[in-house]
Amino acid sequence: MLFDADHVPDGASYCPKLSQAVVALPAKRGVTMSKQIIATDKAPAAIGTYSQAVKVGTTVYLSGQIPLVPETMELIDGDIRDQIQRVFHNLTAVAEAAGGSLADVVKLNIFLTDLSHFATVNEIMAQVFSEPYPARAAIGVAELPKGAQVEMDAVLELNE
Repeated sequence: MLFDADHVPDGASYCPKLSQAVVALPAKRGVTMSKQIIATDKAPAAIGTYSQAVKVGTTVYLSGQIPLVPETMELIDGDIRDQIQRVFHNLTAVAEAAGGSLADVVKLNIFLTDLSHFATVNEIMAQVFSEPYPARAAIGVAELPKGAQVEMDAVLELNE
């Protein structure tokens, strides 16, 4: 859901200049930083109590994306390769909504239900990113939402 002047989360203010909901957070030494909620219909809507991304200063925290098609909220048809590519597509949409791109990723977490797909992730990741690559963790998990085989979240640092 996109936030507009009529749909603002509790505790937030609407910023017409940004066309976004903004929350002021206390920071160290009395400085106030704004927390900006990022939402786009070009990526799957949140399926729980979280935002697609949150931007604080020049840092953007992207929530985990699974291989859902945004228009249907259904898992993409296809094999693990298709699922990985869809996840990168979804992450790209959220990164762009935040004013960045996957080139701004400094940390990527990858969750796989089968670590034998690790080589496939590396192959596709080499097509998506160029050197220097972001920091990364690949974690084997028993299960992911909606039967997905892969989920990824990321942290971006924007050059603003």
